[in-house]
Amino acid sequence: MIHEIKNGYVKTETHNAVTTIEFFHPQSNSLPHRILEELVHAIHGAGNERDTRVIVLRSAGDKAFCAGASFDELSAITTKEEGLHFFTGFAHVINAMRKCPKFIIARIHGKCVGGGVGLAAAADYTIATEGADIKLSELAVGIGPFVVGPAVERKIGSAAFGHLAIDATMWRSADWAKRKGLYAELHSNATDMDESVSRLSYTLAHSSPDAMLEMKHMLWKGTEHWDQLLTERAAISGRLVLSTFSKNAIASFKAKKA
Repeated sequence: MIHEIKNGYVKTETHNAVTTIEFFHPQSNSLPHRILEELVHAIHGAGNERDTRVIVLRSAGDKAFCAGASFDELSAITTKEEGLHFFTGFAHVINAMRKCPKFIIARIHGKCVGGGVGLAAAADYTIATEGADIKLSELAVGIGPFVVGPAVERKIGSAAFGHLAIDATMWRSADWAKRKGLYAELHSNATDMDESVSRLSYTLAHSSPDAMLEMKHMLWKGTEHWDQLLTERAAISGRLVLSTFSKNAIASFKAKKA
């Protein structure tokens, strides 16, 4: 099943109890609100599908895995309510991944920025290639990684998360991400990565659904308050994105990309 969005899509396919959810946007797989909404629907749908035992989350192409928030939509926000609405989209995706009763494997084939790092962190098991460097660039545009922060901090710890959040213009290597725990595996090329994704998917597809569900509950223990927490964090981002600093920084970034 494919849900087309202006200049992008979210596609879902199920084979042999493995559901693959793929998203695409021509701006380096950035995440406008409609793609965030469709990701939530796809994750909920796969999580509730009896024929699905495990989910693989991936993006299309062979360059960036995800460039984070859509700068076109960020620049169009004019009120706190619009800001809350936009950033709540990221909250809903992370919470959908957290509450999904199936394990989610993230396939990270390229660089991750902002919300893309959040997706990698919210997955239950993340497999990447050596080119999958990461950056939390939010502070550089006048906001901060407030919504994705809990998921990233949970995976890599508060110190490493602080390093990423504070030095917002510095890329951290995929090896750094592996050593900090964001990536479970790191491969030298996409072929080896895909072989590992297939191996683990096959194994989980033949594992006990009840046991995996109990493991998921165990691994995410202590995050039950995230529905409220991430919404509160979205409100902070939604307010800060209206600042003159943020508006100027986003405009400058868009001008460089033009």
